[in-house]
Amino acid sequence: MTVATSLIPGLDDIVKRGDPRRRGDIARAISELFFQDAANLRPELIDLFDNLLIDLVPHAELASRADLAERFSHLNNAPPHLVNQLARENEIAVAGPVLRRSPVLDDAALVEIARLKGQGHLLAMTERPALSPVITDVLVERGDRNVVRRAAGNAGAAFSPGSYSELIKRAAHDGVLTLKVGQRNDLSGENLKQLLDGTLDVIRRRLSSVVNPARQVEIKRAMVAIEEAARPPGPRRDFSAAQRTVLALHRDGHLGESALLGFAKANKYEESIASLSAMAGVRLSVLDRLISGDRYDPILILGRVLNLGWPTVRALILLWYGPHRTPADADIEAARVNFTRLMPATAERVVTFWRNRQTI
Repeated sequence: MTVATSLIPGLDDIVKRGDPRRRGDIARAISELFFQDAANLRPELIDLFDNLLIDLVPHAELASRADLAERFSHLNNAPPHLVNQLARENEIAVAGPVLRRSPVLDDAALVEIARLKGQGHLLAMTERPALSPVITDVLVERGDRNVVRRAAGNAGAAFSPGSYSELIKRAAHDGVLTLKVGQRNDLSGENLKQLLDGTLDVIRRRLSSVVNPARQVEIKRAMVAIEEAARPPGPRRDFSAAQRTVLALHRDGHLGESALLGFAKANKYEESIASLSAMAGVRLSVLDRLISGDRYDPILILGRVLNLGWPTVRALILLWYGPHRTPADADIEAARVNFTRLMPATAERVVTFWRNRQTI
């Protein structure tokens, strides 16, 4: 028998042998006394209520425990042992309210619970108005997809460098998590670049559409850095003169397939790519990276979208091979067959995708 239960005749017997409904009634009655004057209770009285309730509440019915947990979760001076007891219950209907918001729970208690309990308890914690790194470390380490998404979406959550790296790693396989991390105000420029580097283009475009203007600028800057880093080593091509040439042709109405064929036959790579960029509406840096890759398929796709004749497409393929490589006749014939079979609608979808890369 505790000191507290000895103060009320018959209370100890109710605790040990009373039916749950009776214990619940007593627990509610004592709690009502607490709620009536909670703001003015001295510490010693809070301790008294605490000792009374931790004996009664665990034996009360589930509905009673859940109701008391909800009401105590809003109080700054709720009985601390009772709150900790409620937070450790397996029933999430009881533990959830205090885990979500009770200011009485400290970091040490939350970390202990996060390490011992299941995903429901972790998910409830993610709704707290503030989460320190020691808590989010455990949430990121043990949490499932829903827990990690909720934690990342909580503006009051703070993450250690290690947890931030883990968030970004998991975001590479989770578009929803990417959007939540990408909208965080504490996301550094380096973390943003890492996040975008492992993200599909469609998610990048979606992220760019939901963040504020300042973050949109950061995203564009990060994408430029990623694209530059992805380019093969060696001297960068200078397209400035080629762009001036193509602009003059366009201004005079002479930019078309004939000019493109002439550039390709003359082995003028920069002028050819600048012409294709202007004619197809695909950003020059994107097109250069595509065509300088290890396959000539982008040339076939652009040729179909621009309705180019095979001679022009063939000249561009030979340009792709370069002056020091001579393709076999069979390879050129295979390219011709593939070009003939390529459906315009399919090619248009691919080029539309390339065009959209300009917005991120």
